Amino acid sequence: MEILVYGIGGVGGYFGGKLAKAGYEVSMIARGKHLEAIKENGLEVESINGNFTVHPKLATDDVAEVPAPDLVILGVKSWQISEAAKDIKSIIGKNTMVLPLQNGASNAEKLMEVIPKENVLGGLCRIIAFKEGPGKIKHPSIEPYVTFGELDNTKTERILQLKKVFDNSGVNCEIPEDIQLEIWRKFLYITTVSAIGGLTRVSIDKILQSDYLKDMMRKTAEEVLAVGNKKGIALTWEHVEKALKVAEQQPKGTTASTQRDIMEGKPSELENFNGYIVKEGEKWQISTPVNRLLYELVLPMEKEARKA
Repeated sequence: MEILVYGIGGVGGYFGGKLAKAGYEVSMIARGKHLEAIKENGLEVESINGNFTVHPKLATDDVAEVPAPDLVILGVKSWQISEAAKDIKSIIGKNTMVLPLQNGASNAEKLMEVIPKENVLGGLCRIIAFKEGPGKIKHPSIEPYVTFGELDNTKTERILQLKKVFDNSGVNCEIPEDIQLEIWRKFLYITTVSAIGGLTRVSIDKILQSDYLKDMMRKTAEEVLAVGNKKGIALTWEHVEKALKVAEQQPKGTTASTQRDIMEGKPSELENFNGYIVKEGEKWQISTPVNRLLYELVLPMEKEARKA
């Protein structure tokens, strides 16, 4: 199987590294010094499950050099999805699977604006990993897993084959009964903690010490629930409670990746999280005052970050 991993940050680097380590034909799209280091020394992965170094079949910044892929794994941020789709469009064949693993509820929708619906899968992952330096990925905690499926939840032959690929690579994975629900469950949690974290600039456990902020998190989640239900997503009040419980169970010092981007002055996924709920709320005439407040408070920082 020819595999292209587009974006070699924490997500793409770890999962792409595991696939390459298992012997699959893996090409990697990276940029700058990160690309140079991978070409010269391979991709180094420091992981709680054991360190390893892989030399991909190809490391490049030009998709025109990539062999026609059977599978494309997108490791970019959700706000980079549209540009990534335009870049890979020329090498997508009739049977190519495109698997987005980033946070956000609208990744498949964005992909289908550029490439055929038949190529697009639904997906998400759980992992804490990041680029530590050129050619180096660090995975310091949490057992990684990948969840994926056809957008209509059909258990197709290609989905079953993809599961075998991840299984053979030692990657925990699952094909859920409802991939859209799973995507929104994670989206609900991430949207609930990210902007508040970016504004308070403290870890999740410290945010939860405030009854006021904890209530704000709940109201944020309730608005996500309302929008999701209007769009036909089978979210329930139980999912809201579980999201809050997940937040309470996070180790001390835990922060969300979007929160870290906001705090570091980098472009973030604000538009794809709280911003998405605000815009979908307007579309469906659902009031989203808490998400609107969080969105508008973070937006000036987001605009400043995107000037750089």
